[in-house]
Amino acid sequence: MLPKMSGLILVMAMLALVVSFSGCATAPQSPSKQAYQTGAVGAGVGAAAGALLDKKNHWRGGVIGAGLGAVLGGAVGEINNRAIQEAAYRQQPVVYTNAEGTQRVEAIPGDPKGNCKLVTEKYYENGQLIKEVEREVCN
Repeated sequence: MLPKMSGLILVMAMLALVVSFSGCATAPQSPSKQAYQTGAVGAGVGAAAGALLDKKNHWRGGVIGAGLGAVLGGAVGEINNRAIQEAAYRQQPVVYTNAEGTQRVEAIPGDPKGNCKLVTEKYYENGQLIKEVEREVCN
């Protein structure tokens, strides 16, 4: 019983350390609502996948999967949000591509709608259009 408990304590200590260091970092702006939403979805999917994949300790797999999923999901949401904001502000298309070139987000500004600007987001994976969404960006 002791080795399992010491592993749990180690994971909790590492998590506490990461959280304490993240409090010291200064960001130019706070994360967007979209980053929080995609982070929550990523945490849920990661927790389920981690629990299923870790045959010896489902709790450990769930916690690790939730943490990784939240970070990756939040990062993807924030990248998408920044592309939308940048396209609306500059009134020019914005394209973000991952290092491998397998995933791409395009934000294309459209016509103004009152005080808001319409921006079309296009998500590509391996050159295939996965999703297209039109969003309003308001001041």
